[in-house]
Amino acid sequence: MSIRDELRRLASPARAKVSQSFFRTGPGEYGEGDVFWGIAVPEIRRVAKRNSAADIDGLRVLLRDQVHECRLCALLVLREQYGRATAAKKEFLVNFYLENAGRVNNWDLVDSSAPYILGDWLLNRERSVLFVLAGSKSLWERRIAVVATYAFIRNNDFADTLRLCERLMGDPHDLMHKACGWMLREVGKRDENALTGFLEKHAKTMPRTMLRYAIERLSPARRQHFMRRDS
Repeated sequence: MSIRDELRRLASPARAKVSQSFFRTGPGEYGEGDVFWGIAVPEIRRVAKRNSAADIDGLRVLLRDQVHECRLCALLVLREQYGRATAAKKEFLVNFYLENAGRVNNWDLVDSSAPYILGDWLLNRERSVLFVLAGSKSLWERRIAVVATYAFIRNNDFADTLRLCERLMGDPHDLMHKACGWMLREVGKRDENALTGFLEKHAKTMPRTMLRYAIERLSPARRQHFMRRDS
C-alpha cells in the first residue's frame, strides 16, 4: 500500500472541516486552497515512521500533493532520514528540501521540518542561504529562514536569529511576526540579556505581535517596561 493510500484510510471528514478553518484555507487567507483529509498528527507520524525508508522520488510526489497531510508526512519521513544519514546523504537531503521549499507551504510544515533539516545542517556551516530565503517573496520561505535558526538557539548561538529578526521586523505578515517573536522568546529562555538587549533597541518599532510573543517569559515588570516602550 502506498503512503498516500495509508493516509487516505485515516481520513476524518469532521476533523478535515476543523483543519480547513484552523489553517485558514478560505479565499484570500494564507492557506487558501489547501486540502485536508483530517488526520491527527500522531497518526501521520506513525505512518512516516513505518515508511522511513521511502525513496526520494516517492517523497517528491508526496510533496507535490495537494493534500496537506501528504506533504507533512513527506517532510516527517525526510526528517527521519536526515536524522540517521551520513554527511553526504544529509547534504543531498538538504538540497532536496531547498529545491522543494515551495511545497513547504504552511506554518506547521515549516515548523516541523526547517530546524531539524536545514537548521541542523547549517549549525557549523556558512548560512547565507537563510538571508536569501529571508528576502523571498514567499511567506513560507521567509518563515523557513527564521524558524531554521531554532537549531542554532538550542546550541546557544543567537547571532543569526537576532540578525534575521531585525531584518524581518518590517515583514507585512502576522505569521512572520509570530515566528520572529517565538524565536526571540526561545533566545530569552537561554540568555535573557541577549533578548532584552535586542528589545531595548527595537521594542519601540517592532510589530506588537512580535513583541508580545518575545516577552512572554519575562517577569511582569520587564514585560510592562517593554510594552510601555511600544506605546
